Amino acid sequence: IKIFTELSREEIETLVAEQAKDPGMRPLQKRLAKEVTCMVHSQEAYDAAVEASQILFSKNAAEQLHKIDEATLLDLFEGVDMFKISKSDLDGSVKLVDLLTERATVFPSKGELRKLAQQNGLSVNKEKVADINEAATDALLLAGKYILVQKGKKQYYLIIAE
Repeated sequence: IKIFTELSREEIETLVAEQAKDPGMRPLQKRLAKEVTCMVHSQEAYDAAVEASQILFSKNAAEQLHKIDEATLLDLFEGVDMFKISKSDLDGSVKLVDLLTERATVFPSKGELRKLAQQNGLSVNKEKVADINEAATDALLLAGKYILVQKGKKQYYLIIAE
């Protein structure tokens, strides 16, 4: 941090003391990330990165996910596989299991979906799915037209309702 930032000696000593007191909170790494990101990009880019990290990794991610706008959502999940469905599929007549296997082929089979859900590995909009037979409604939509599906810890899919 002494080399890569322009922090004063007092600030660095304070950060080192914080790091020694609670290394799990990683104050040195967080401050270094902030300083370098702001130096290379901007404060706005740093703020956007922090917001994205909170959405992806925090405990209240589902709540935050519903608050973000369409542009941020698309930036955050740029590069993930996307599937298009009709908004009429979200009128309550289609079960979630059918939506994820037939309408948007996130899963190749209902058996695979069922197995992952039983293992607590399926999330829709960052909320664990308890009942795959529940009706899919427009209450699932983020920013009015998106549904985020997570398989396991790292696989994300975005469903676009048009």
